[in-house]
Amino acid sequence: MRKPRHLSADERALWDRVAERTTPMDPKRTRPILSEKPSVQPKPADPVPSFRVGERSNTRPSHDIAPTIKDRLSSAPVKMDHKAFGKMKRGKLKPEARLDLHGMVLAEAHPELVRFILGSSAMGRRLVLVITGKGKDRDDGGPIPTRFGVLRHQVPQWLSLPPLNAVVLQVTPAHIRHGGDGAYYVYLRRLG
Repeated sequence: MRKPRHLSADERALWDRVAERTTPMDPKRTRPILSEKPSVQPKPADPVPSFRVGERSNTRPSHDIAPTIKDRLSSAPVKMDHKAFGKMKRGKLKPEARLDLHGMVLAEAHPELVRFILGSSAMGRRLVLVITGKGKDRDDGGPIPTRFGVLRHQVPQWLSLPPLNAVVLQVTPAHIRHGGDGAYYVYLRRLG
């Protein structure tokens, strides 16, 4: 014969709440009492800190859902040699060629970038520098904010899409001596 299972205090409290809300099928029949133990109430949850109107909040909400370009590129896995990657990030590797996209609109910059990257790859170059500039603040104060530096945001995306992704191994923001946040190192795959 099986040993009877005894309810824990939490289970007993839950059962009592359920039993109080039910109506018996046979009103003449009384509800059996399972145990004479007093029911134990579960512990209340930690109190929520109060907030009064006019007080400052302890948390700072982020309105920008997408991570910054620097965060996104730095969290990308390193696909190239780690020693060369470290030198490149410190500005110790000299780019073999550079493309300056300053003053160009998206429609001009994209074909120029494709031509430059594919041409550099065909010439056997490994490290090139793409200068986008930091961009101008064009926010007109409207309800939808505009990004700071359109080319700076678009170039890494173009480099991750076909046909450029076939020849690009690594993209990272340039060291301050090569343009800092306004430029990118593009490390190309070795052909052959």
